[in-house]
Amino acid sequence: MTKPDILQIGPYPEWDQVPLEQNFHMHRYFEAADKAAFLAEVGPGIRGIATRGELGANAAIIEACPRLEVISVYGVGFDAVDLAACRARGIRVTNTPDVLTNDVADLGVAMMLVQSRGMIGAETWVKDGSWGAKGLYPLKRRVWGRRAGVLGLGRIGFEVAKRLAGFDMEIAYSDVAAKEYAPDWEFIADPVALAARSDFLFVTLAASAATRHIVGQTVIEALGPEGMLINISRASNIDEDALLNALETGKLGSAALDVFEGEPNLNPRFLSLSNVLLQPHHASGTIETRKAMGKLVRDNLTAHFAGEALLTPVL
Repeated sequence: MTKPDILQIGPYPEWDQVPLEQNFHMHRYFEAADKAAFLAEVGPGIRGIATRGELGANAAIIEACPRLEVISVYGVGFDAVDLAACRARGIRVTNTPDVLTNDVADLGVAMMLVQSRGMIGAETWVKDGSWGAKGLYPLKRRVWGRRAGVLGLGRIGFEVAKRLAGFDMEIAYSDVAAKEYAPDWEFIADPVALAARSDFLFVTLAASAATRHIVGQTVIEALGPEGMLINISRASNIDEDALLNALETGKLGSAALDVFEGEPNLNPRFLSLSNVLLQPHHASGTIETRKAMGKLVRDNLTAHFAGEALLTPVL
């Protein structure tokens, strides 16, 4: 049986690449020096696309593949895939939810702890001799018992809130509606009001046109000079210019961020700030989860070409 031709947008670990090559005819778009010429050559035969959440598949790539049937996304986010183009042609889209939920929630809570307790600076304080020369490290802020807001109580937001409950925090959340599965947490429909009552605001929304810059100047300033913003969702959910302005002027206390516009080439203004924790978009970055994500990408492709139901369809 002829292997289906798959356009691979970005690299995968060897443990994913080997079985992909065994089961599909992989065309490595990311290795092509002239990507337009590469698409012109292989595009007419492509039946599937394997991509990553941050890379997606734009309208030009989709248009260059007239036989395209399915796009399998390695990641929970699919906002970088042109869904309108897919709908117009009946192209199926899948992602990898659930398998990464707990690791992303873990990192979000860890970022809150690290930033609130100043752990990066504290390690430097020990290593550079400041502890011996200057004495005790400057006091930081506690986490337990304080007020946490979760913007978006989906899979990841729910797991974040569960972990925060272990710190005896006062938890509230915003979403399109109150959730029956969260009866013990306060529902606040307005993100500005949620930010105003929170010491820590976690952004865990799925990204869409409707949520672009939902965390803008008003939300950020409502969180205030003692507040902390933690983003483990997508960069587009936050107005980065408003965030940087607030961090630089003290209108926002601090931030802990795993995602950025234009990453990995983030705005250099971030690099000079002492009140921000920067992480390299690795919330799902554990061996166990990445292996599970890769398997789900392959399993969705395999199911599609076998005429079976997709495991985790988006479209």
